Amino acid sequence: MAPKWPLLRTAAGFVFGATTEKRQPTHENVQRVNPPDRTISSVPIDRLRGGMGSYLSTETNPQLTATAEQDTGPIAPEDIVAIDFHTHVLRATSGMVGPSAHEESLRALFGFGELPDLRQMAREYRARRMAFVVFDVDDFASTGQEKAVSDREIARIALEFPDVIIPFGSVDPNRGAQAVVEAAELVDEHNIRGFKFHPTQQRFYPSDKEFYPLYEELESRGVPALFHSGVTGVGRGEPGGAGMRLKYSNPIYLDDIAVDFPALKIVIAHPSFPWQDEAIAIAQHKPNVFIDLSGWSPKYFPENLIKQINGPLSGKVLFGSDYPALTPERWMTDFEALSIKDAIRPLVYRRNAEKLLGWPEN
Repeated sequence: MAPKWPLLRTAAGFVFGATTEKRQPTHENVQRVNPPDRTISSVPIDRLRGGMGSYLSTETNPQLTATAEQDTGPIAPEDIVAIDFHTHVLRATSGMVGPSAHEESLRALFGFGELPDLRQMAREYRARRMAFVVFDVDDFASTGQEKAVSDREIARIALEFPDVIIPFGSVDPNRGAQAVVEAAELVDEHNIRGFKFHPTQQRFYPSDKEFYPLYEELESRGVPALFHSGVTGVGRGEPGGAGMRLKYSNPIYLDDIAVDFPALKIVIAHPSFPWQDEAIAIAQHKPNVFIDLSGWSPKYFPENLIKQINGPLSGKVLFGSDYPALTPERWMTDFEALSIKDAIRPLVYRRNAEKLLGWPEN
């Protein structure tokens, strides 16, 4: 879907053009801005070698029984045991829940009950001694609905829980120039640390050069782009899949972005069924491409993915739960049952995400 008005590049940024012809990509001719240096904290987490069995036991770690109403207090960086790279917040602090159009099918598929707001999530993750990347998805152009939890609400609450909340934003690329301006403002003024895109839900081909100004903006600010890949629970079982076209989320479309924006860190979300091999190939070939392992219980990981985690992609795979679809405890319990090398587990649970995000900041 082309934006109503094309974008022209000027010294001041992107502005609305005066013609309705499809904008030609201009990124090759634009002077690039190197991403800012980010200090990477070196936190000893060697205790994760050999597995998380004792951590996952409520007998040895009674904090896991804490509820969202309790707050264990801020967690020191050295006590964070993992970074959950993929969580959704679907309830605003006002109590509004979204996306209402798909809530019923998602509840039926994943079986989650009462949804927490972000403050409740933060308390839960403090009890787990985990940090977490969190977002809601902006699909206004296709649904006409604003998301329940705004990026600014996420950013504001992240200031209350800086020890555990890593705030990501989401802008619908189909908003055109507005998306570019909004993304820049969220990073510059609200400390948003990355952006989530859902090509199927937002209904766009990621490699369409129409969206290159947005990627250019993210690259210049040194923040990663997280793209949904593979099948989705959104619309599952609804007539026509509620209009969700799976083709948009084939990870092969991310290869063009990785080539044209080599300084943009790209994260392919989920084991990319039915395109797992494509995701592995891109992550192996492009140094700026990573994979988060969220959304699937590890017991269903294909053998070729497990082999890559233990080998060539050991430094490029990230723990993620897809909460509330899966809890971190469920994901970790099943991951512990896999034959993963002891030295690699700390990379998956925390260190790879730490390097990617430059988190925590000193």
